[in-house]
Amino acid sequence: MAFTRATGKHRAPSRMARRGAGIAGVATLATTGVIGTLASPALAADADNRSVEDTGLTKVITEDSLADRLNAQAAAQEQVAFETAAKAKAQAEAKRKAEARAKEIRQAKERAAREAERRRLASFQLPVEGSYVSTGYKTGGSLWSSGSHSGIDFHAAYGSTVVSVGSGTVVEAGWGGAYGNNIVIRMNDGTYTQYGHLSSIGVYVGQSVEPGQRIGISGSTGNSTGPHLHFEARTTAEYGSDINPIAYLRARGVNV
Repeated sequence: MAFTRATGKHRAPSRMARRGAGIAGVATLATTGVIGTLASPALAADADNRSVEDTGLTKVITEDSLADRLNAQAAAQEQVAFETAAKAKAQAEAKRKAEARAKEIRQAKERAAREAERRRLASFQLPVEGSYVSTGYKTGGSLWSSGSHSGIDFHAAYGSTVVSVGSGTVVEAGWGGAYGNNIVIRMNDGTYTQYGHLSSIGVYVGQSVEPGQRIGISGSTGNSTGPHLHFEARTTAEYGSDINPIAYLRARGVNV
């Protein structure tokens, strides 16, 4: 009996037809990339990487790195500012200390200068520089009306400079009878000194004088046998209150 092949829409595809269809399907899958994706993990990883880039994560990482750099830069700037401020503060402190030290030194010098000036004004010296006593105190003889010398005579060539032995105020400046041209000074310690037989007078009554200040020129006016300086130390401005001039000067540091 002969059989005929079933035809129509319900006929199952033949084996060859199924094989052909399978080959065509594989080709289609290969074309679409599905097989490549399933068969190759490396290709899949590449696809994932591309996916990360496409999502913008790389951009986020880049921004984080920039922020870190900016923060580091800001921190460095703050450190520089801190160090600059510290340096400026140290310099200001050093300047303050230097100025304070300079002020201390200046004040010390000023005090020393004032003290030196005070000592100078309180000092005494010879009335004629480099001179010596030629006639002593209380020397007797007919040359003196009182019978003795009321002062001492300093050797002084005519025209020698006569100075005040210390600080004081002039209370007499003019003719003094037997003393010729004479000057009487009230010293700052309350005593008095007299300078006689002057050729000229260089001060006036009421004038303040200092140690070593020129007050006149030596000569031989009045009751005098030759040029010299008559010097007296007194307790008052008046004649007769004389005290030992050598002891007076020595007590005040003068080498006589």
